[in-house]
Parts: sequence; structure tokens; C-alpha cells
Amino acid sequence: MMKLVPDISLARLKSGLFWRTFLLLGTLTTVSMITWIGMISVIQREPQAQQISAQIISVVTITHAALTHSAPELRRELLFDLVSNEGIRIFSLEEDDRIEPPPDNYLMPEIEAQVKAKLGKDTRFSARVNGVAGFWVSFKIDDDEYWLMLDRERLRGLTGFQWLGWASLVSLLSLLGAAIISSLINLPLSRLTAAARDIAKGKQPAPLPEKGPIEIIEANRSFNQMVDDLKQVESDRAVILAGISHDLRTPLARMQLEVEMANLSDEAREGIQSDIGQMDAIIGQFLDYAKPTETSSFTDVDLSGLLLDMTREAMRLPDVKINASIAEGAHAMGNPTDLRRVLNNLIENARRYGKTPESDVTEIDIACHVRTSHGAKKVIIEVQDHGTGVPTEKIEQLMKPFTRLDTARGQANGAGLGLAIVDRVLLRHGAELQVRNREGGGLAFQISLPAA
Repeated sequence: MMKLVPDISLARLKSGLFWRTFLLLGTLTTVSMITWIGMISVIQREPQAQQISAQIISVVTITHAALTHSAPELRRELLFDLVSNEGIRIFSLEEDDRIEPPPDNYLMPEIEAQVKAKLGKDTRFSARVNGVAGFWVSFKIDDDEYWLMLDRERLRGLTGFQWLGWASLVSLLSLLGAAIISSLINLPLSRLTAAARDIAKGKQPAPLPEKGPIEIIEANRSFNQMVDDLKQVESDRAVILAGISHDLRTPLARMQLEVEMANLSDEAREGIQSDIGQMDAIIGQFLDYAKPTETSSFTDVDLSGLLLDMTREAMRLPDVKINASIAEGAHAMGNPTDLRRVLNNLIENARRYGKTPESDVTEIDIACHVRTSHGAKKVIIEVQDHGTGVPTEKIEQLMKPFTRLDTARGQANGAGLGLAIVDRVLLRHGAELQVRNREGGGLAFQISLPAA
């Protein structure tokens, strides 16, 4: 997988369909909850005020009647019963009582208006008298004034904190439901995405379940059919490639033998042999590009040892100078033959097109080390030359099949598939390939493989 510039951002992660669906449902639920609370508050305001007012009027009226018509010697016992059974206390109203304002809530103005309409405009209300908290209402018996104190619990409806608590609980349950609904909606798409990602990595995904809504059934059925068709295409291609290998390389081998036995001059023989060698190399590139990489063939590959062997082989070439920095113990899961082909193509590409200016020698830097990033170990392999490099706008074009940018110096000894093979094999290995121009001149390839 060629990677020019990393493109990972938190905004991109949050733009997923799950988060969009969850945000939409969460917003809809929150708006509905706020609307519902406001509507309930408005609708129940007047009935609740009437209920509390009726309760206060009833208690004061009954208490007033009981005290007025009871015998004087029984009033003490009556007051005791009111306190113990009803939670009602009666006190004399004095001029020096320390009176605090009534409770400050949205129902109090309506309660005061309705109670005063029944008990008289001189009725007073207080939240605390002489430091004693309660719901205090004044009333008269003849010319004497009294305080009647009720427990606040008897008159208390749902407080603001209670409303907030219930609203928070319902909102939390609604958001949890929204998350579950979003997951269920996006589960088929997540499965489809994972299966498509497996195909891109060269794996055979499990068949998608053909159940659920008709649209999901049709999409999964089409995808499963596509996977089967791709598998059949791979099988047919393997058969075709085997035929190509036999039908083309056998005549080439016969031509090579006939050239050796023919009465030709040395110059003519070398020219024909060179042409046959180039034809064989081109056929080999076609076969390498089309050959599938099976993940079932992956083994633990000692990349350090593989690079050391390839470095020693490259050093034998008279026109190559190798600068190697290879750490020990670099291992990755992969196909050793395919990984050797990748590294060989990179070294050969540097040898052919990365010659050091004003020199007949190609200087190649080969490095390998293990790096830990976000808790995951990766093997980093770098191959760099000291040539003239490639224009930045043409770097991505390098990886396309049948692309040869440096036609001026090349002979027809390749089909332009070397780097395309590299990109294809690394994609199957779940690796990343970064291509850039080297500081100081030349082209640099960096391979990042998951460490074993």
C-alpha cells in the first residue's frame, strides 16, 4: 500500500456513519425531552397550584373550626393530636415574630392568590418563623391571630432537582437506546466494510449473512457473489499463467539452444541471446505481477538475515556500492519468496535508474530496524539511492503498471512492472510503502511491516 502523506485525523474518525446516526438520534431525543418537560411544566402548573391551595385551605378551615367549636379544656389534647397525627402545629402570632418570606418558586404566587381569596387578604405566608422551617399560614379566631405550620413534605411536588434527576435518567436511557439502534443499523455496513478490507489485503472473507431488510439481503448477496466470482477469476488466471509460462518459455528455451548451435558470429549470437534474455525477463515480470499472494503461505521471515544475504549479493556487482545498517532480530509474517522479490526489485530499480551523478557507480543505502508506535512493533526497511530522483508530481505515477519514466537511458529490458509488483505484494502483506525524494538527491523507499 503506497502512502505519500499520512491522512489520519480525529475529525475523520468522528465522521463515521455510527457517530452521525447516534448524534442525530441523541439530538432528536434531547430536543424531545426538553420539549416534553416544558410542556408538562406548563400543563401541570395550574392544577398543581389548585391542588396545593385546596389542601392548605382545607387544613386551615378544619383546624379553625375544630379549635372554635371545641371545649376549652379539650383544646390542648386537640392540639396534641394535630401535631402527632397530622403534622400540624398551631402557634400564637406575635408582633415580634421573625418572619422570612415564603418559598420562592413558580407556584407560590398562584397559591397565595387562591388562598387569600378564600381565607382573606390578611393571610400571611412564611418559609420560616422564629428560625423554625416549615410552611406557615396565618389565620384568625375572633381577634386573635395564629400561625398554622405544615410540614413542607405535604405540599412539595417535584422539585427542580427531582425534575433534573428524572430528566437525566430518561435522557441517559434514551442515549443508550440511540447507541444500540445506531449499532444495529450500522452493523451490516460494518460487516461489509470489514469484508471489503479483507479482500483488499488478499484474504478470503467469510460469507456475509443474507438476512435482515431486503436492501441488506440484496447487498450482501451481491457481495458474496462478487467474492465467489473473484475467487474463480483467480483460479482461471492461475491456469492461464501456467499455460503462458509453458507456451512462451518453452519456445524461448528452444531458440536459446538453436542460437548456441547455429553458425553465427559472436556479435550476432550475443545480440540474439540478449534479446531472448530480455523477452524471458518481461515474461517473468508479467507472471510475478499476476501471481496471487496467498496469506496461508505466510511464515515467520527473518528480514535481517534476508537483507544481509541480498546486500552481499548486490555487493558483488561491479557498478554498485552498498551502505548497510541492518539491525538484528527483525522478523515479520509473510511469504519469503515474495518479500525477496520486493527487495530485489527495489535494489535493481536503484541500480538501473539511481546512478550517482558524474559516476558510473550506484550508491545504495539499505537500512532495517524495529520501531514501536502506539504499542505496536513495526519493521522499517529503507532503500535509498544517490541519483537525481524523480519530480515530486510524478512519484505516484511510478507505482502504476507499465510506467517507465526514464526512457532515455533504458533499454527494452523490462515492462515497467517492477515497482507495481512491489506495491501489489506489499498490499497483500498489509504493509505500507512511502516514496519520497531523498535529501541530497535520489529516491527513497520506506517499507513498514507489522513485526512478528
